[in-house]
Amino acid sequence: MNETVRYDWQIVRYQDNHYAVVDESIATEYPLTIFVNGEEFATMVCSPTEMNDLVFGFLASEGIIRKRDDVMALTVDEERGFAYVELHVPLNMEHHDHSKRVIGSCCGKSRQFYFKSDVRTAKTVTSHQMISPRQCYHLMEEMQNQSEYFQQTGGVHNAALCTVDCVLEVRTDIGRHNALDKLYGHVLQNNVHLKDKVIVFSGRVSSEVLLKISKIGIGIIISKSAPTDLALELANDLGVTVIGFVRGKKMNVYTNPQRIQELPSHADIT
Repeated sequence: MNETVRYDWQIVRYQDNHYAVVDESIATEYPLTIFVNGEEFATMVCSPTEMNDLVFGFLASEGIIRKRDDVMALTVDEERGFAYVELHVPLNMEHHDHSKRVIGSCCGKSRQFYFKSDVRTAKTVTSHQMISPRQCYHLMEEMQNQSEYFQQTGGVHNAALCTVDCVLEVRTDIGRHNALDKLYGHVLQNNVHLKDKVIVFSGRVSSEVLLKISKIGIGIIISKSAPTDLALELANDLGVTVIGFVRGKKMNVYTNPQRIQELPSHADIT
């Protein structure tokens, strides 16, 4: 991983009525501007790691690409903070107005909050993958143990692609959405089979996060933090199991509990 994800900053630390001047590891904030077919498309602030994954995942999440072969060439100029993407087809910016909401015909309350790019890319998840509480606790612990830069800086989020038994890939970023896009980019570039996979996440599960999980096509998200109400409405619409506040030997199952082993059959959530 690129060492520029952190650097040392001299601080004054106060503890137990004593002051000390020490070096503190700080997370790096790095602007990356993406050009698509020669046109400036977006600028994001990220951690400067796995930037190919980030660009692929971001473009897929925004509905610009659907598969790896849609991209003819990708070049990242790390020194200048630019990424240049050439697609096999022209980019029609009129089809990618991210500011407009679309009201869908689904009875689910949350669909009125979909943006145009989400309508094209959000998917109802049909995975039948099961997971036990013990496996949830284990995966959260394993992701945290592998989170070197969080332990050093406390200023990054982590997202992990897992089977129910082990962590396969971890992506780290100052932005929780970016961490998920990096995972998505890895999945696209490596044609990863997803039906038996789950995602473990360090951050809050917002509606945007939930939509990214749906776009990737994974049915279970395990988070250390809390969900929002709109995220849960979307999860019900899209068939995603949301597990939150996974800390120690405790967790909350918010949606689609049928994927959780050991729950009694009457433990239904409405």
